[in-house]
Amino acid sequence: MPALIKELIQLNEGKTLEFKRDLSSPKNFLKTFVAFANSAGGRLVFGVEDKTQAIVGIENPLDEEERLCNIISDSIEPRLVPNIEMTTIEEKTLFIVEVFLSGNRPHWIKKEGPQGVYVRLGSTNRLADKELIEELKRSILGITFDEIPLPELTVDDLDLIAAQSLFEEKYILKEKQLLTLKLLAKEQGRIVPTIGGLLLFGKHERKMRFPDVWIQCGRFIGTDKSEIFDHTEINEYLPIAVDRIMEFLKKHAMRGADFSEIRRKDVWSIPLSIMREVIINAIVHSDYSQVGAPIRVAFFDDRIEVENPGILLPGLTIDEICKGVSRLRNRVISRIFRELNLIEQWGSGIPRIYKEAKETGLPLPQIIEIGMRVRFIVYLKQRCMIEQPESQPESQPASQPESQPESQPESQPESQLESQPGLNSDSLANRVLDLLLSGKPLSKAELSVRLNQKEISGQLNKVVKKLLAESVIEYTIPEKPNSRLQKYRLSKIGI
Repeated sequence: MPALIKELIQLNEGKTLEFKRDLSSPKNFLKTFVAFANSAGGRLVFGVEDKTQAIVGIENPLDEEERLCNIISDSIEPRLVPNIEMTTIEEKTLFIVEVFLSGNRPHWIKKEGPQGVYVRLGSTNRLADKELIEELKRSILGITFDEIPLPELTVDDLDLIAAQSLFEEKYILKEKQLLTLKLLAKEQGRIVPTIGGLLLFGKHERKMRFPDVWIQCGRFIGTDKSEIFDHTEINEYLPIAVDRIMEFLKKHAMRGADFSEIRRKDVWSIPLSIMREVIINAIVHSDYSQVGAPIRVAFFDDRIEVENPGILLPGLTIDEICKGVSRLRNRVISRIFRELNLIEQWGSGIPRIYKEAKETGLPLPQIIEIGMRVRFIVYLKQRCMIEQPESQPESQPASQPESQPESQPESQPESQLESQPGLNSDSLANRVLDLLLSGKPLSKAELSVRLNQKEISGQLNKVVKKLLAESVIEYTIPEKPNSRLQKYRLSKIGI
Protein backbone atom coordinates (compact mmCIF):
# COMPACT_ATOMS: atom_id res chain seq x y z
CA MET A 1 0.00 0.00 0.00
CA PRO A 2 2.78 2.60 0.70
CA ALA A 3 3.99 2.12 -2.87
CA LEU A 4 0.44 2.66 -4.17
CA ILE A 5 -0.09 5.85 -2.17
CA LYS A 6 3.25 7.25 -3.34
CA GLU A 7 2.16 6.70 -6.93
CA LEU A 8 -1.28 8.25 -6.30
CA ILE A 9 0.17 11.37 -4.69
CA GLN A 10 2.29 11.96 -7.79
CA LEU A 11 -0.88 12.14 -9.91
CA ASN A 12 -3.14 15.11 -10.48
CA GLU A 13 -6.75 15.10 -9.39
CA GLY A 14 -9.03 13.93 -12.17
CA LYS A 15 -12.07 11.91 -13.05
CA THR A 16 -11.09 8.99 -10.80
CA LEU A 17 -8.90 10.65 -8.15
CA GLU A 18 -9.37 13.32 -5.49
CA PHE A 19 -7.51 14.45 -2.35
CA LYS A 20 -8.97 15.82 0.90
CA ARG A 21 -7.11 17.20 3.90
CA ASP A 22 -9.62 15.84 6.43
CA LEU A 23 -13.27 14.95 7.01
CA SER A 24 -14.33 18.48 7.98
CA SER A 25 -16.60 19.05 4.93
CA PRO A 26 -18.84 15.99 4.57
CA LYS A 27 -21.05 17.53 1.87
CA ASN A 28 -18.12 17.95 -0.51
CA PHE A 29 -16.73 14.46 -0.20
CA LEU A 30 -20.20 12.92 -0.27
CA LYS A 31 -20.72 14.52 -3.68
CA THR A 32 -17.47 12.93 -4.81
CA PHE A 33 -18.50 9.48 -3.58
CA VAL A 34 -21.85 9.76 -5.38
CA ALA A 35 -20.17 11.07 -8.55
CA PHE A 36 -17.61 8.25 -8.54
CA ALA A 37 -20.35 5.64 -8.11
CA ASN A 38 -22.40 7.12 -10.96
CA SER A 39 -19.53 7.72 -13.41
CA ALA A 40 -16.43 5.51 -13.54
CA GLY A 41 -15.48 4.77 -9.95
CA GLY A 42 -12.47 6.36 -8.28
CA ARG A 43 -10.32 6.87 -5.18
CA LEU A 44 -10.56 9.65 -2.61
CA VAL A 45 -7.49 10.01 -0.39
CA PHE A 46 -7.96 11.69 3.00
CA GLY A 47 -4.96 13.23 4.74
CA VAL A 48 -3.45 14.92 1.67
CA GLU A 49 -3.71 18.62 0.76
CA ASP A 50 -5.63 18.87 -2.51
CA LYS A 51 -3.64 21.85 -3.84
CA THR A 52 -0.08 21.09 -2.76
CA GLN A 53 -0.56 17.32 -2.32
CA ALA A 54 1.40 17.61 0.91
CA ILE A 55 0.88 14.71 3.32
CA VAL A 56 -0.75 15.95 6.53
CA GLY A 57 -2.31 12.74 7.87
CA ILE A 58 -5.49 12.03 9.81
CA GLU A 59 -5.64 12.51 13.58
CA ASN A 60 -7.47 9.88 15.65
CA PRO A 61 -7.77 7.58 12.62
CA LEU A 62 -9.83 4.84 14.31
CA ASP A 63 -12.49 7.30 15.47
CA GLU A 64 -12.48 9.09 12.13
CA GLU A 65 -12.85 5.84 10.22
CA GLU A 66 -15.99 4.96 12.17
CA ARG A 67 -17.32 8.48 11.67
CA LEU A 68 -16.69 8.26 7.92
CA CYS A 69 -18.53 4.94 7.62
CA ASN A 70 -21.52 6.37 9.49
CA ILE A 71 -21.63 9.50 7.31
CA ILE A 72 -21.63 7.42 4.11
CA SER A 73 -24.26 5.01 5.43
CA ASP A 74 -26.60 7.79 6.60
CA SER A 75 -26.20 10.21 3.68
CA ILE A 76 -26.29 8.29 0.36
CA GLU A 77 -29.14 6.47 -1.37
CA PRO A 78 -29.24 3.73 -2.55
CA ARG A 79 -26.81 2.48 0.07
CA LEU A 80 -23.18 2.72 -1.00
CA VAL A 81 -20.46 0.52 0.50
CA PRO A 82 -17.01 1.71 -0.63
CA ASN A 83 -13.74 0.03 0.27
CA ILE A 84 -11.93 1.98 3.03
CA GLU A 85 -8.29 1.27 3.84
CA MET A 86 -5.84 2.91 6.23
CA THR A 87 -2.20 3.23 5.31
CA THR A 88 0.82 4.87 6.91
CA ILE A 89 3.36 6.96 5.07
CA GLU A 90 5.97 9.25 6.64
CA GLU A 91 4.54 8.16 10.01
CA LYS A 92 1.17 9.68 9.09
CA THR A 93 -2.09 7.83 8.61
CA LEU A 94 -4.12 8.25 5.43
CA PHE A 95 -7.49 6.91 4.34
CA ILE A 96 -7.89 5.57 0.82
CA VAL A 97 -11.58 5.26 -0.02
CA GLU A 98 -12.19 3.35 -3.23
CA VAL A 99 -15.62 3.67 -4.85
CA PHE A 100 -16.54 1.34 -7.71
CA LEU A 101 -18.91 2.02 -10.57
CA SER A 102 -22.21 1.03 -9.02
CA GLY A 103 -24.74 -1.43 -10.36
CA ASN A 104 -27.41 0.43 -8.36
CA ARG A 105 -26.91 3.81 -10.01
CA PRO A 106 -28.02 6.48 -9.95
CA HIS A 107 -27.00 7.25 -6.35
CA TRP A 108 -27.93 10.54 -4.75
CA ILE A 109 -27.38 12.54 -1.57
CA LYS A 110 -30.26 11.72 0.76
CA LYS A 111 -30.83 15.30 1.97
CA GLU A 112 -31.25 16.51 -1.65
CA GLY A 113 -33.64 13.73 -2.62
CA PRO A 114 -33.62 11.73 -5.90
CA GLN A 115 -32.61 14.88 -7.77
CA GLY A 116 -29.33 15.10 -5.83
CA VAL A 117 -27.50 12.95 -8.37
CA TYR A 118 -23.92 13.93 -9.14
CA VAL A 119 -21.56 12.83 -11.91
CA ARG A 120 -17.84 13.29 -12.35
CA LEU A 121 -16.55 15.72 -14.99
CA GLY A 122 -12.79 15.96 -14.97
CA SER A 123 -11.83 16.77 -11.38
CA THR A 124 -15.21 18.31 -10.52
CA ASN A 125 -18.62 17.05 -9.48
CA ARG A 126 -21.66 18.20 -11.44
CA LEU A 127 -25.34 17.95 -10.59
CA ALA A 128 -27.04 15.76 -13.20
CA ASP A 129 -30.12 17.02 -15.03
CA LYS A 130 -33.19 14.85 -15.54
CA GLU A 131 -32.03 13.66 -18.98
CA LEU A 132 -28.72 12.45 -17.58
CA ILE A 133 -30.45 10.78 -14.64
CA GLU A 134 -32.62 8.87 -17.10
CA GLU A 135 -29.53 7.81 -19.05
CA LEU A 136 -27.95 6.47 -15.85
CA LYS A 137 -31.07 4.38 -15.29
CA ARG A 138 -31.06 3.11 -18.89
CA SER A 139 -27.41 2.11 -18.61
CA ILE A 140 -28.32 -0.30 -15.81
CA LEU A 141 -31.19 -1.78 -17.81
CA GLY A 142 -29.02 -2.19 -20.92
CA ILE A 143 -31.29 0.03 -23.00
CA THR A 144 -30.05 2.85 -25.22
CA PHE A 145 -32.05 6.02 -25.84
CA ASP A 146 -32.36 5.41 -29.57
CA GLU A 147 -33.87 1.94 -29.08
CA ILE A 148 -36.98 3.30 -27.34
CA PRO A 149 -40.15 2.81 -29.45
CA LEU A 150 -42.51 5.70 -30.24
CA PRO A 151 -46.00 4.13 -30.13
CA GLU A 152 -47.75 7.37 -31.06
CA LEU A 153 -46.01 7.46 -34.48
CA THR A 154 -46.35 5.33 -37.60
CA VAL A 155 -44.01 3.96 -40.26
CA ASP A 156 -45.05 6.85 -42.50
CA ASP A 157 -43.14 9.21 -40.20
CA LEU A 158 -39.87 7.77 -41.56
CA ASP A 159 -38.41 8.61 -44.95
CA LEU A 160 -37.80 5.04 -46.04
CA ILE A 161 -37.09 6.12 -49.62
CA ALA A 162 -34.09 8.13 -48.38
CA ALA A 163 -32.99 5.20 -46.22
CA GLN A 164 -33.22 2.77 -49.12
CA SER A 165 -31.22 5.10 -51.38
CA LEU A 166 -28.31 4.91 -48.91
CA PHE A 167 -28.40 1.13 -48.74
CA GLU A 168 -28.71 0.93 -52.54
CA GLU A 169 -28.39 -2.70 -53.62
CA LYS A 170 -27.02 -4.02 -50.32
CA TYR A 171 -30.50 -5.25 -49.45
CA ILE A 172 -34.10 -4.13 -49.72
CA LEU A 173 -35.37 -2.50 -46.54
CA LYS A 174 -38.48 -4.55 -45.97
CA GLU A 175 -40.23 -4.78 -42.62
CA LYS A 176 -38.03 -7.64 -41.41
CA GLN A 177 -34.81 -5.72 -42.13
CA LEU A 178 -36.19 -2.54 -40.56
CA LEU A 179 -37.04 -4.45 -37.39
CA THR A 180 -33.62 -6.12 -37.33
CA LEU A 181 -31.92 -2.74 -37.70
CA LYS A 182 -34.27 -1.42 -34.98
CA LEU A 183 -35.41 1.46 -37.12
CA LEU A 184 -38.82 -0.01 -36.30
CA ALA A 185 -40.02 -1.92 -33.23
CA LYS A 186 -43.07 -3.91 -32.20
CA GLU A 187 -45.05 -2.05 -29.54
CA GLN A 188 -48.54 -2.83 -28.29
CA GLY A 189 -49.24 -5.06 -31.29
CA ARG A 190 -48.16 -2.39 -33.79
CA ILE A 191 -45.05 -1.67 -35.84
CA VAL A 192 -43.78 1.78 -34.87
CA PRO A 193 -40.59 3.83 -35.34
CA THR A 194 -37.88 3.87 -32.72
CA ILE A 195 -36.19 7.06 -31.57
CA GLY A 196 -33.15 5.95 -33.58
CA GLY A 197 -35.26 5.54 -36.69
CA LEU A 198 -36.67 9.03 -36.21
CA LEU A 199 -33.24 10.55 -35.53
CA LEU A 200 -31.79 8.93 -38.64
CA PHE A 201 -34.59 9.22 -41.18
CA GLY A 202 -37.45 11.11 -39.55
CA LYS A 203 -39.55 13.51 -41.58
CA HIS A 204 -41.14 16.59 -39.99
CA GLU A 205 -41.68 14.78 -36.66
CA ARG A 206 -37.92 14.70 -36.07
CA LYS A 207 -37.73 18.49 -35.98
CA MET A 208 -40.81 18.64 -33.77
CA ARG A 209 -39.54 16.17 -31.17
CA PHE A 210 -35.79 16.71 -31.48
CA PRO A 211 -35.28 20.31 -32.64
CA ASP A 212 -31.62 20.21 -31.62
CA VAL A 213 -30.64 17.33 -33.90
CA TRP A 214 -28.60 19.43 -36.31
CA ILE A 215 -24.97 20.42 -36.77
CA GLN A 216 -23.64 23.95 -36.40
CA CYS A 217 -20.45 24.68 -38.37
CA GLY A 218 -18.36 27.83 -38.19
CA ARG A 219 -15.07 29.10 -39.65
CA PHE A 220 -13.49 31.64 -37.30
CA ILE A 221 -10.73 34.12 -38.01
CA GLY A 222 -7.83 33.59 -35.64
CA THR A 223 -7.81 31.25 -32.66
CA ASP A 224 -10.97 32.27 -30.80
CA LYS A 225 -14.64 32.92 -31.56
CA SER A 226 -14.47 36.71 -31.55
CA GLU A 227 -14.76 36.99 -35.35
CA ILE A 228 -16.61 34.54 -37.58
CA PHE A 229 -15.88 34.33 -41.30
CA ASP A 230 -18.50 31.82 -42.43
CA HIS A 231 -21.07 29.48 -40.89
CA THR A 232 -23.74 27.01 -41.86
CA GLU A 233 -26.43 24.86 -40.27
CA ILE A 234 -26.76 21.24 -41.41
CA ASN A 235 -30.13 19.55 -41.00
CA GLU A 236 -29.60 16.56 -43.29
CA TYR A 237 -30.27 12.96 -42.29
CA LEU A 238 -27.41 11.92 -40.00
CA PRO A 239 -25.55 9.60 -42.44
CA ILE A 240 -25.67 12.33 -45.11
CA ALA A 241 -24.62 15.01 -42.62
CA VAL A 242 -21.12 13.51 -42.46
CA ASP A 243 -20.39 14.50 -46.07
CA ARG A 244 -21.99 17.92 -45.63
CA ILE A 245 -19.72 18.70 -42.68
CA MET A 246 -16.68 17.54 -44.64
CA GLU A 247 -17.71 19.77 -47.54
CA PHE A 248 -17.80 22.76 -45.20
CA LEU A 249 -14.33 21.96 -43.84
CA LYS A 250 -12.92 21.51 -47.36
CA LYS A 251 -14.46 24.80 -48.39
CA HIS A 252 -12.21 26.58 -45.91
CA ALA A 253 -9.14 24.35 -46.13
CA MET A 254 -6.18 24.89 -48.43
CA ARG A 255 -5.45 22.36 -51.16
CA GLY A 256 -2.05 21.74 -52.66
CA ALA A 257 -0.87 19.48 -55.46
CA ASP A 258 1.73 16.80 -54.84
CA PHE A 259 3.46 15.61 -58.05
CA SER A 260 6.00 13.38 -56.31
CA GLU A 261 4.41 10.30 -57.90
CA ILE A 262 3.24 9.61 -61.44
CA ARG A 263 -0.24 10.91 -60.77
CA ARG A 264 -1.11 14.16 -59.10
CA LYS A 265 -2.35 13.85 -55.51
CA ASP A 266 -4.29 16.50 -53.61
CA VAL A 267 -2.75 17.38 -50.26
CA TRP A 268 -4.92 19.27 -47.80
CA SER A 269 -4.00 21.63 -45.00
CA ILE A 270 -6.33 19.74 -42.65
CA PRO A 271 -6.27 15.97 -41.95
CA LEU A 272 -9.43 14.91 -43.77
CA SER A 273 -9.45 11.25 -42.69
CA ILE A 274 -8.95 12.23 -39.05
CA MET A 275 -11.72 14.81 -39.23
CA ARG A 276 -14.09 12.30 -40.81
CA GLU A 277 -13.50 9.88 -37.94
CA VAL A 278 -14.00 12.63 -35.35
CA ILE A 279 -17.25 13.78 -36.96
CA ILE A 280 -18.65 10.25 -37.19
CA ASN A 281 -17.66 9.66 -33.56
CA ALA A 282 -19.54 12.81 -32.49
CA ILE A 283 -22.71 11.87 -34.39
CA VAL A 284 -22.72 8.27 -33.14
CA HIS A 285 -22.00 9.13 -29.49
CA SER A 286 -24.11 12.26 -29.02
CA ASP A 287 -26.72 12.30 -26.27
CA TYR A 288 -29.77 13.26 -28.32
CA SER A 289 -31.94 13.49 -25.22
CA GLN A 290 -30.15 16.72 -24.27
CA VAL A 291 -32.14 19.88 -25.00
CA GLY A 292 -30.55 22.93 -26.64
CA ALA A 293 -27.37 21.09 -27.56
CA PRO A 294 -26.58 20.58 -31.26
CA ILE A 295 -23.29 19.14 -32.46
CA ARG A 296 -20.84 22.00 -33.07
CA VAL A 297 -17.86 22.12 -35.44
CA ALA A 298 -15.56 25.13 -35.00
CA PHE A 299 -12.71 25.67 -37.50
CA PHE A 300 -9.95 27.97 -36.21
CA ASP A 301 -6.59 28.88 -37.75
CA ASP A 302 -4.72 26.41 -35.54
CA ARG A 303 -7.28 23.71 -34.72
CA ILE A 304 -10.72 22.24 -35.34
CA GLU A 305 -13.01 21.55 -32.40
CA VAL A 306 -15.92 19.12 -32.59
CA GLU A 307 -18.34 19.12 -29.66
CA ASN A 308 -21.17 16.70 -29.06
CA PRO A 309 -23.77 16.77 -26.27
CA GLY A 310 -23.42 14.18 -23.53
CA ILE A 311 -20.62 13.24 -21.15
CA LEU A 312 -18.80 9.91 -21.30
CA LEU A 313 -20.95 6.88 -20.54
CA PRO A 314 -20.72 5.37 -17.03
CA GLY A 315 -17.57 3.31 -16.62
CA LEU A 316 -15.61 5.12 -19.32
CA THR A 317 -12.65 7.46 -18.96
CA ILE A 318 -10.79 9.43 -21.61
CA ASP A 319 -7.72 7.21 -21.18
CA GLU A 320 -9.83 4.13 -21.87
CA ILE A 321 -11.48 5.42 -25.04
CA CYS A 322 -8.08 6.49 -26.36
CA LYS A 323 -7.03 2.86 -25.99
CA GLY A 324 -10.04 1.63 -27.94
CA VAL A 325 -12.50 0.82 -25.15
CA SER A 326 -15.95 1.52 -26.56
CA ARG A 327 -19.51 1.53 -25.26
CA LEU A 328 -22.40 2.42 -27.49
CA ARG A 329 -24.63 5.28 -26.46
CA ASN A 330 -26.80 4.84 -29.56
CA ARG A 331 -26.99 1.25 -30.76
CA VAL A 332 -29.40 1.95 -33.61
CA ILE A 333 -27.38 4.84 -35.06
CA SER A 334 -24.12 2.90 -34.60
CA ARG A 335 -25.56 -0.15 -36.38
CA ILE A 336 -26.76 1.91 -39.35
CA PHE A 337 -23.40 3.68 -39.65
CA ARG A 338 -21.63 0.34 -39.60
CA GLU A 339 -23.97 -1.15 -42.20
CA LEU A 340 -23.22 1.87 -44.40
CA ASN A 341 -19.46 1.31 -43.92
CA LEU A 342 -19.08 4.63 -42.14
CA ILE A 343 -17.69 2.72 -39.15
CA GLU A 344 -15.11 -0.02 -39.71
CA GLN A 345 -15.00 -1.60 -36.27
CA TRP A 346 -16.45 -0.37 -32.98
CA GLY A 347 -13.75 1.12 -30.77
CA SER A 348 -11.11 1.36 -33.51
CA GLY A 349 -11.76 4.95 -34.59
CA ILE A 350 -10.03 6.94 -31.84
CA PRO A 351 -6.84 4.79 -31.70
CA ARG A 352 -6.68 5.14 -35.49
CA ILE A 353 -6.98 8.93 -35.15
CA TYR A 354 -4.04 9.06 -32.73
CA LYS A 355 -1.96 6.73 -34.90
CA GLU A 356 -2.51 8.86 -38.01
CA ALA A 357 -1.73 12.07 -36.12
CA LYS A 358 1.62 10.61 -35.06
CA GLU A 359 2.41 9.35 -38.56
CA THR A 360 1.65 12.71 -40.18
CA GLY A 361 3.53 14.76 -37.60
CA LEU A 362 0.46 16.48 -36.16
CA PRO A 363 0.16 17.34 -32.46
CA LEU A 364 -1.84 14.66 -30.70
CA PRO A 365 -5.56 15.43 -30.55
CA GLN A 366 -7.14 16.22 -27.19
CA ILE A 367 -10.43 14.99 -25.71
CA ILE A 368 -12.00 16.85 -22.79
CA GLU A 369 -15.32 16.85 -20.98
CA ILE A 370 -16.57 20.40 -20.74
CA GLY A 371 -19.95 21.22 -19.24
CA MET A 372 -22.23 18.38 -20.29
CA ARG A 373 -20.40 17.94 -23.58
CA VAL A 374 -17.37 16.13 -24.99
CA ARG A 375 -14.97 18.24 -27.05
CA PHE A 376 -12.54 16.65 -29.52
CA ILE A 377 -9.72 19.01 -30.54
CA VAL A 378 -7.68 18.30 -33.68
CA TYR A 379 -4.61 20.53 -33.92
CA LEU A 380 -3.39 21.66 -37.33
CA LYS A 381 0.09 22.21 -38.68
CA GLN A 382 1.17 25.82 -38.29
CA ARG A 383 2.10 26.13 -41.94
CA CYS A 384 -0.60 25.18 -44.40
CA MET A 385 1.73 25.43 -47.41
CA ILE A 386 3.22 22.37 -49.07
CA GLU A 387 6.91 23.05 -49.53
CA GLN A 388 8.67 22.17 -52.77
CA PRO A 389 11.06 19.22 -52.43
CA GLU A 390 14.72 19.74 -53.25
CA SER A 391 14.68 17.37 -56.22
CA GLN A 392 12.23 16.14 -58.83
CA PRO A 393 11.70 12.64 -60.25
CA GLU A 394 13.32 11.78 -63.55
CA SER A 395 9.96 10.83 -65.04
CA GLN A 396 8.77 14.42 -64.77
CA PRO A 397 9.50 17.17 -67.27
CA ALA A 398 12.21 19.51 -66.05
CA SER A 399 9.84 22.45 -66.22
CA GLN A 400 7.32 20.80 -63.86
CA PRO A 401 8.12 21.16 -60.13
CA GLU A 402 7.67 18.01 -58.05
CA SER A 403 5.28 19.64 -55.59
CA GLN A 404 3.38 22.70 -56.68
CA PRO A 405 1.22 24.42 -54.04
CA GLU A 406 -2.04 25.71 -55.37
CA SER A 407 -2.95 27.20 -51.97
CA GLN A 408 -6.57 27.79 -52.72
CA PRO A 409 -9.75 26.95 -50.85
CA GLU A 410 -11.78 24.10 -52.35
CA SER A 411 -14.71 26.49 -52.78
CA GLN A 412 -15.31 30.15 -52.20
CA PRO A 413 -17.94 32.31 -50.55
CA GLU A 414 -20.82 33.39 -52.74
CA SER A 415 -19.03 36.54 -53.92
CA GLN A 416 -16.84 34.86 -56.55
CA LEU A 417 -13.37 36.20 -57.21
CA GLU A 418 -14.02 36.24 -60.93
CA SER A 419 -16.55 39.02 -60.40
CA GLN A 420 -13.88 41.44 -59.18
CA PRO A 421 -13.27 44.12 -61.85
CA GLY A 422 -10.09 43.74 -63.85
CA LEU A 423 -9.00 40.47 -62.27
CA ASN A 424 -8.30 37.27 -64.17
CA SER A 425 -8.47 33.90 -62.41
CA ASP A 426 -4.88 33.19 -63.48
CA SER A 427 -3.48 36.50 -62.36
CA LEU A 428 -1.23 37.18 -59.42
CA ALA A 429 -3.98 39.34 -57.93
CA ASN A 430 -6.35 36.42 -57.88
CA ARG A 431 -3.73 34.24 -56.22
CA VAL A 432 -3.26 36.87 -53.52
CA LEU A 433 -7.01 36.94 -52.92
CA ASP A 434 -7.08 33.15 -52.75
CA LEU A 435 -4.48 33.23 -49.98
CA LEU A 436 -6.39 35.86 -48.00
CA LEU A 437 -9.62 33.86 -48.25
CA SER A 438 -8.42 31.70 -45.36
CA GLY A 439 -9.32 34.64 -43.13
CA LYS A 440 -5.81 34.99 -41.70
CA PRO A 441 -4.17 38.40 -42.35
CA LEU A 442 -0.83 38.14 -44.15
CA SER A 443 2.10 40.51 -44.60
CA LYS A 444 3.79 41.05 -47.97
CA ALA A 445 6.62 38.81 -46.84
CA GLU A 446 4.17 36.04 -45.92
CA LEU A 447 2.35 36.44 -49.23
CA SER A 448 5.67 36.25 -51.05
CA VAL A 449 6.61 32.98 -49.31
CA ARG A 450 3.24 31.44 -50.09
CA LEU A 451 3.60 32.50 -53.72
CA ASN A 452 6.99 30.75 -53.86
CA GLN A 453 8.84 34.02 -54.52
CA LYS A 454 12.41 34.27 -53.24
CA GLU A 455 11.73 37.87 -52.24
CA ILE A 456 8.97 40.45 -52.43
CA SER A 457 8.73 41.21 -56.13
CA GLY A 458 7.88 44.51 -57.74
CA GLN A 459 4.88 42.83 -59.34
CA LEU A 460 3.55 41.80 -55.93
CA ASN A 461 3.95 45.38 -54.68
CA LYS A 462 1.94 46.64 -57.65
CA VAL A 463 -0.81 44.07 -57.16
CA VAL A 464 -1.17 44.85 -53.44
CA LYS A 465 -1.29 48.57 -54.21
CA LYS A 466 -3.95 48.01 -56.88
CA LEU A 467 -6.11 45.83 -54.60
CA LEU A 468 -5.88 48.45 -51.87
CA ALA A 469 -6.91 51.18 -54.31
CA GLU A 470 -9.92 49.12 -55.40
CA SER A 471 -10.80 48.49 -51.72
CA VAL A 472 -10.73 44.73 -52.32
CA ILE A 473 -8.21 44.31 -49.49
CA GLU A 474 -7.43 46.54 -46.52
CA TYR A 475 -4.71 47.24 -43.97
CA THR A 476 -4.82 45.64 -40.54
CA ILE A 477 -3.15 48.80 -39.19
CA PRO A 478 -4.74 51.52 -41.36
CA GLU A 479 -3.42 54.36 -39.21
CA LYS A 480 0.18 53.27 -39.94
CA PRO A 481 0.37 52.18 -43.62
CA ASN A 482 4.16 51.81 -43.53
CA SER A 483 4.35 49.91 -40.23
CA ARG A 484 6.71 46.93 -40.23
CA LEU A 485 3.86 44.97 -38.59
CA GLN A 486 1.45 45.79 -41.40
CA LYS A 487 -0.64 42.97 -42.81
CA TYR A 488 -3.49 42.67 -45.30
CA ARG A 489 -6.92 41.08 -45.23
CA LEU A 490 -9.97 40.94 -47.45
CA SER A 491 -12.33 43.89 -47.15
CA LYS A 492 -16.10 43.51 -47.13
CA ILE A 493 -16.00 44.06 -50.90
CA GLY A 494 -13.38 41.34 -51.35
CA ILE A 495 -15.17 38.71 -49.27
